[in-house]
Amino acid sequence: MNWLRNIAGRVYAMYGLLLFIATLLIMVIPMWIVSLFPDPRKTRYFLVLSRGWMRIYMPLVFCPVHRKGKEHFKKGQVYVVVCNHNSLMDVPVSTPGVPGVNKTLAKYEMSRIPLFGMMYRIGGILVNRKDEASRKHSFELMKNALQMGMHMVLFPEGTRNRTGKPLKDFYDGAFSLAIDAQVPVMPGVIFNTRKILVPEKFFFALPHRIDFHFLPPVDTKGLTRDDTQALKSRIFQIMWDYYEQNGGMR
Repeated sequence: MNWLRNIAGRVYAMYGLLLFIATLLIMVIPMWIVSLFPDPRKTRYFLVLSRGWMRIYMPLVFCPVHRKGKEHFKKGQVYVVVCNHNSLMDVPVSTPGVPGVNKTLAKYEMSRIPLFGMMYRIGGILVNRKDEASRKHSFELMKNALQMGMHMVLFPEGTRNRTGKPLKDFYDGAFSLAIDAQVPVMPGVIFNTRKILVPEKFFFALPHRIDFHFLPPVDTKGLTRDDTQALKSRIFQIMWDYYEQNGGMR
């Protein structure tokens, strides 16, 4: 019955894509109006819109998002939230799913996509990874976002994990940022997005429940850049163990 599953997966992928485009067109004018405001108001209003959008869209594509651990976010405290990255579906889960006002880091190329790129320009900090000056500038913008009271939501694996393991190796950036800003690191573990957009299949998707769990934050007070590797290794192991223990690879 693989042929039937393949047909169903492609029909569902087309349904999800067409519904996304249709709802995106509805959001274009409100998003454009929001883009005219300065930060942090711009990002706050953007999140109101995107959360409402995803609250409708995700159930309509039969991928309800269930969050756990929101109590770890303390009022008045900003965090560097680090999430695993298995699929493009992680993006509409992570930014709207993190409580409070938050920004993410996005590739500059994403901003060039018609309509869709506008959302990255509003809710994200753009970086050209091939340009050293752009990387340094984006790091300063992330520190400014934290100082304005916004969380930074980052994928420390850098790109999607296609290895079949719980996690890819982490880059240093998220942990250097948290240490420089002296803010806690909040691990966030996303489950089942790999089962929706199956890595080895082109234009194929299957609906599945998504779980987004926030784990107890790790403090960085008193740490220096010399502690970056130890902090990175600690967070990596926390997320790896939690992902495995909660059925992340099944």
